[in-house]
Amino acid sequence: MTLRRKQQLWYVIADLISSELVWLCFLIFRWMVYDGRVQYFQDALIPAFSFWLPLVVYPFICLIIYYLSGYYLQPFQKPLWREFLRTFVSAAVISLLFFFIIVIDDEVESYNRYVVSLWVLFGLQFTLSYLPRLATTLLSRRRGILRTKTVHSMEEAQQLVAGEQDEVIIDMPADYSDRRLYELIACLYPLSCEISMVPRVYDMLTGAARIGHIDRPSLIRITEQHMSDAEICIKRAFDILVSALGLILLSPLFLLIAIRIKCGSKGPVFYTQERIGLYSIPFRIIKFRTMVDHAESDGVPHLTEDNDPRITHIGKWLRKYRLDELPQLWNILRGDMSIVGPRPERRYFIDRIMTQAPYYCLLYKVRPGLTSWGPIRVGYTDTMEKMIERLNADIVYVENMSLLLDLKILFFTIGVIVRGKGK
Repeated sequence: MTLRRKQQLWYVIADLISSELVWLCFLIFRWMVYDGRVQYFQDALIPAFSFWLPLVVYPFICLIIYYLSGYYLQPFQKPLWREFLRTFVSAAVISLLFFFIIVIDDEVESYNRYVVSLWVLFGLQFTLSYLPRLATTLLSRRRGILRTKTVHSMEEAQQLVAGEQDEVIIDMPADYSDRRLYELIACLYPLSCEISMVPRVYDMLTGAARIGHIDRPSLIRITEQHMSDAEICIKRAFDILVSALGLILLSPLFLLIAIRIKCGSKGPVFYTQERIGLYSIPFRIIKFRTMVDHAESDGVPHLTEDNDPRITHIGKWLRKYRLDELPQLWNILRGDMSIVGPRPERRYFIDRIMTQAPYYCLLYKVRPGLTSWGPIRVGYTDTMEKMIERLNADIVYVENMSLLLDLKILFFTIGVIVRGKGK
């Protein structure tokens, strides 16, 4: 387990324990103050209202809200003001949520009881959550457990091993070419760590260098996404929810398509192929088979052409309405892909693209997707020129990522599917 995962686990454990304590303390407050059970504390095991269900649900809901706030995404180098603010806002959301779910149903003689209950729940939630978080953060800073490595050449980068560093800083000579720099970045991505670069004069003048922490030098955060931590977590939660519901609700359609494929030609229903995903890590993409079995029997990858004879009759219809991509909902649920993100490509074509556009590696910092701005603008890519055009459109998406942009892309994608503009 990497240090990043361990630190995230510590925060989760601390939040889980603190949430249980919050709910127990809040129950004791209600028993003693409003129910007058000071001398009859044995009734706590058989309370008049639900006890066990909230005791299980409350911490679970707290962890979901904490996750959606983006708190666990960056376990190291947390600014103290941001930790305070996120804990404060999360505690407010949790308190209001459970106030309206449980406390508002109390039969009271005065509305002051509502106000006091809300403030007590918020005070407990914030205090008992913030103190363990602060202690964990300060302890990690004191230990200095973040492992940082500075590289000055491709040879040094190639000697690094995954899991042995949390951040790699690139410090190259000013005359280092952009092509060689992108090759170096592509080499570092499989390490699954933060990648930063010491800015050159041009980078500082154009504003590419950012001040992250006052005690650290200004760096260009290459792996930093242009979405907030909360947006990234909400995007992932949306992916999980939609893909899970999609697999369940579309299962009859899956069965119908599978029967048509099996009856139309020999071969398996599903087709898997290795693609390159987040951090340049390979994964197996799943699609409905739209070509004859062993379409690339010569072992050389081929792009789809107009009137491609390898495409089956049912395959043409599936491609036209993009239905062949539906099994990738499983890739999304697994975490290989996202609903919206650059389309994943094969290593063979990536190597060819990088000879003309070496900045392809910039796509590695986000999960590939089922749809993105590139496929909408370009459609199916049957030439190298179109592949580079799609790359450029996807780079624009990556540099302008937001939840609102994802919704716009989904809206355009639905239009493409309805009009049958697939190939």
